[in-house]
Amino acid sequence: MTDRLCLLTVHAHPDDESSKGAGTVAKYKSEGVHCVLVCCTGGELGDIVNPAMESPEVRENLGAVRREELDRATKLIGFDEVVMLGYRDSGMVGSPGNYDLRSFHQAPLDEAVGRLVAIIRRVRPHVLMTYGDEQQGYPHPDHLKVHAISGPAFELAGDPDAFPWAGPPWQPQKLYYSAWSRQRFLKMHERMVELGIESPFDSKWFDRPSVDERLTTQIEIGDFYDVRIEALLAHATQIDPTSKFWFGLPPDEARKVHPWEEYIRVKSLVDGSDSESSERSAIESELALEADLFHGLR
Repeated sequence: MTDRLCLLTVHAHPDDESSKGAGTVAKYKSEGVHCVLVCCTGGELGDIVNPAMESPEVRENLGAVRREELDRATKLIGFDEVVMLGYRDSGMVGSPGNYDLRSFHQAPLDEAVGRLVAIIRRVRPHVLMTYGDEQQGYPHPDHLKVHAISGPAFELAGDPDAFPWAGPPWQPQKLYYSAWSRQRFLKMHERMVELGIESPFDSKWFDRPSVDERLTTQIEIGDFYDVRIEALLAHATQIDPTSKFWFGLPPDEARKVHPWEEYIRVKSLVDGSDSESSERSAIESELALEADLFHGLR
């Protein structure tokens, strides 16, 4: 182990680091944790969601524009390092980008896992945060590939026989999936209705598969909610500042209605508990959700 705690987060595109776990990272950075982002693609094929950013120049240079947005957002959040895994955006399911040999979707699994293992061994994180196995609500090929490489990389980073070219072995201690709970959508929707604000959350949001029963960990991020807003807005091509989904509730209301980011702890080598099922036993025993990704490490 090292004296400096380290958190490594793995995301698919520029902007994902702001929409999933930004408050958590900002909180840990304030506590002295070394925070590193791996961004697997450049987001070259993303839509331009904000009408104010729509122009031929932006469209033709979207990869470079999104990298600039990523740099701004990660500085706001507090990441100590941003590492690009080096793949091209794959585009949505069935799009031509899926078949581009430069794309993350087309990358050989062993190659992509090896690249991530090399980063893990160099950075030496104690906690790795990634995407879960339940992605029916948004089955983007790049998000699915993030999940596909993260579990094997977590396991193989500590194996001296795996990827010997990737540096001395290092075994992360805990693996988490980031999650958006149904309860989060529901609380936001209910408060909007109470305040007379048109809610963007219709039945499709509540008909999506729920992961609520799998949640093990809840990080309180109320004091860092503004960081999340600023980081989202830094992605000017991807985030419409008039979006009711992101900004429908006034910040003071949003900060109170659901001041947590939630995770599923799927692997822990800290206390002999190495599976999600064993973590669930604590929840089933009506104990509180884990409140610290580094529980057992400090």
